[in-house]
Amino acid sequence: MTTTGREGGDTAAAGREGGDVTAAGREDDRASRLRVRDLSVVLDRRTVLSGVRLDVRAGGWLAVIGANGAGKSTLLRAVAGVLPYSGEVLVDGAPVRRLRPRERARLIAYAPQSPALPADMTVFDYALLGRTPYIPYLGREDRRDREVTASVLERLDLAVLAARPLGHLSGGERQRVVLARALVQQAPVLLLDEPTTALDLGHQQQVMELVDRLRLADGLTVVTTLHDLSLAGQYADAMTLVSAGRVAASGTPAEVLTGELIGEHFDARVRVSTGPGGRPEVHLERP
Repeated sequence: MTTTGREGGDTAAAGREGGDVTAAGREDDRASRLRVRDLSVVLDRRTVLSGVRLDVRAGGWLAVIGANGAGKSTLLRAVAGVLPYSGEVLVDGAPVRRLRPRERARLIAYAPQSPALPADMTVFDYALLGRTPYIPYLGREDRRDREVTASVLERLDLAVLAARPLGHLSGGERQRVVLARALVQQAPVLLLDEPTTALDLGHQQQVMELVDRLRLADGLTVVTTLHDLSLAGQYADAMTLVSAGRVAASGTPAEVLTGELIGEHFDARVRVSTGPGGRPEVHLERP
């Protein structure tokens, strides 16, 4: 669970039991790019999420953590509009529920953890699908669309695979292609469900660094779910712990990644140390 720390990063104030804080540390709707209010999801008559509240500032990075089955992926899918929900999701003050799918896709890009990938489609053509919200109905992609796609593939070290069918990729390569499609969308809010799954250590770092550079350069607002708590602590400037479908804690990584909270909600014995830049690192301890 331990990885090498990354220096720098912003901080956020703590907010237990409700997650009702912004990444800047205070309730300030004008500074929040993404706001989630009292979001609840019911699937097959079972309440999966209840009363979730989030605020993420423009250019912020929120990591959503929690044990398996806590509701992390469901939360991202609801915010992306993939699942029905009650409550409010707003981007720059606009209620996402009222937007048409193409309008919503220009505001929120979502990369699921395990999407269905057409085996015969090439890497380039799949990533190019991210430009769909900008292509007129019955129209075709233009030079700009192809340039954006090629640029993202290059930055994700996928250019050499552009003509390869998706069915001929490794697990790690498929994961990067899914991320590429989301980045090609060029939406101001990027939702990534376990973006480093199936990636080796080097590509984990490359993907996280690329997302961080885009965030800083373009003011991209990022929300990720991550199993690796130390990795989440290195890159996020705010963190929300979800447990049993509710927000159990919210604040800076240092405020959320504590031995007490991890022990309670992950049933794990850990030691938390301070790494470079004051960021927390989580170490498993043997009983």
